[in-house]
Amino acid sequence: MHTDATFGDRSLFPSLTARAYLAHAAISPPSVLVERALAQCLQGYAARGALAFGDTIGQRVQLRAALASLLHAPEGSVGLVPNTSTGVTDVALSIPWKPGDRVLLFDGEFPANTTPWQRAADLFGLTVVWHRADLFRTDPTRAFEALDAELARGLRLVACSQVEFQTGHRLPLRAIADRAHAAGAELFVDVIQGLGAVPLDVNADDVDYLASGSHKWLMGTEGCGVVYVRPSLAPALRPWVAGWTSHEDPFRFLTDGTGHLRYDRPLRARAEVFEVGTLNALGCFALEAATGPLLALGVDAIWRHANAYLDALEAGLTARGLRSLRDGSPEGRSCILGALPPAGHPVTAPMLQRRLAERGVITSVPDGVLRFAPHWPNALDEVPAVLAALDDALAAP
Repeated sequence: MHTDATFGDRSLFPSLTARAYLAHAAISPPSVLVERALAQCLQGYAARGALAFGDTIGQRVQLRAALASLLHAPEGSVGLVPNTSTGVTDVALSIPWKPGDRVLLFDGEFPANTTPWQRAADLFGLTVVWHRADLFRTDPTRAFEALDAELARGLRLVACSQVEFQTGHRLPLRAIADRAHAAGAELFVDVIQGLGAVPLDVNADDVDYLASGSHKWLMGTEGCGVVYVRPSLAPALRPWVAGWTSHEDPFRFLTDGTGHLRYDRPLRARAEVFEVGTLNALGCFALEAATGPLLALGVDAIWRHANAYLDALEAGLTARGLRSLRDGSPEGRSCILGALPPAGHPVTAPMLQRRLAERGVITSVPDGVLRFAPHWPNALDEVPAVLAALDDALAAP
């Protein structure tokens, strides 16, 4: 696959105006590969209308295969959804719950991975249990003790994120999965802050379900995402929401003549059951194009590159009095560095974010944390310019 992607090279992003774009944990700018894919899709519809729809069906087969490769997942275990929230909701409404089942959620999670479970609790009579997500970063011994205690009381499912959106802390998924499965519970993971830049293997990490959107580390556009279901669990799902494309052979009555319009076709016993209707063709074309550089460069190598950048940046931040929330061990690191302003300094994180943006450094500030999130196009020689912009931002009246 020829993508022309090179670490630290922004040639594929000629329209990007920022001196240093460090907001990939929010929204990634599209590359020219994505722009071309979008144009190709639009041109196909403009030139051929309905005839172009057939092309999208084959394209989605390729896209699912690319996403399965990123996840190290088997064929047929991924489906396409509009966003992370839809993927979480689909799974939350499809697990064969029993009244009184207990679900463990984490305070500090992005709401996309809490609200659907809370709604499922209301609908199916579940009990929601809460623990602190950041405890895995600040006191992992206590975090696991709390998890073990809840598992001993009985849990049906644990829902967590691969990477916490504020601090960038990377959770020990395999250790959580081992404990959950030993106690008869399942594991759902929101991977939007890691997929595409942080190593993940659904088999090695023993993940049962996951969901992600494409507009962050996957570097696609908004309005497209992926859901994964462990193949052995898919037949037991009871989808409460389904559409005409959730069935087996959903398109046959449109292409093969009379006699194929039926309403008794079984629902797909795999993640594609959540593809409930016409999908975002543009988003699918964009996401397939965006996965090219990720697969070519390799997620492990992307993670190492981003963390080399963050190593240099973190040293400069702490020298200026900012408090880094980045984990001290590589195992706990993603490609996000969350930081707090210097103690006693009048500047706030939102103020710093605005001042840095004025100086060409784009960051984000979820819940008052200044978040730096480089990806493969960020060059290591950007760091001095970022720190110089920070000096100006701290000194500004």
